[in-house]
Amino acid sequence: MKSFAIVIGSANKDKARELERLLADFKVKVLTLADFPNAPKVIENGRTFEANACKKARAYSKLSDHLTLADDSGLCVRALNNRPGVYSARFAGPGCNYLDNNKKLLRLLAGKATSKRSAFFCSTIALYQRGKKIKVLKGICSGRIADSMKGAHGFGFDPVFIPSGSKKTFAQMTPAQKNQISHRARALSATKAFLKKHLF
Repeated sequence: MKSFAIVIGSANKDKARELERLLADFKVKVLTLADFPNAPKVIENGRTFEANACKKARAYSKLSDHLTLADDSGLCVRALNNRPGVYSARFAGPGCNYLDNNKKLLRLLAGKATSKRSAFFCSTIALYQRGKKIKVLKGICSGRIADSMKGAHGFGFDPVFIPSGSKKTFAQMTPAQKNQISHRARALSATKAFLKKHLF
């Protein structure tokens, strides 16, 4: 496998750090937007995860000749008609934080039975180079919403999401445990398989 660099096109430092960990076993140099001080601010106003991922990857891929990877992901709750979806990061409104979003979600699901709390995380990864689309890959992790926040790891909705087959939320797992089963891990696994097959 020849050595090359991948740019992670994400302004979310938590997400960039997680993607960097997921790429650790892949012999590539990982660059982030911190390596590109003049990187533009990309407004994520797409109506789908794919639209947002492609918009970010396209914009950031023009900063260098390197392959650029951008992810858009979110939580979809069945009882809420798959909301928050693409609005996951700003679910509780402008200027909100992770805690605000979790509190709003739990409030909306208050009193609902376990059978009515099913949800899934979706991750869509777009690969671009010099402004041109190379591939879009996806990963899904099904589960349910807990009745309260639990755990101190992770970010986003990790304290309230219990993946299928587990009794722990993502936030109660170590990063290594989460990265074995998460939506982003699955999307990135498909991405790495694609890269090995087509670019090496």
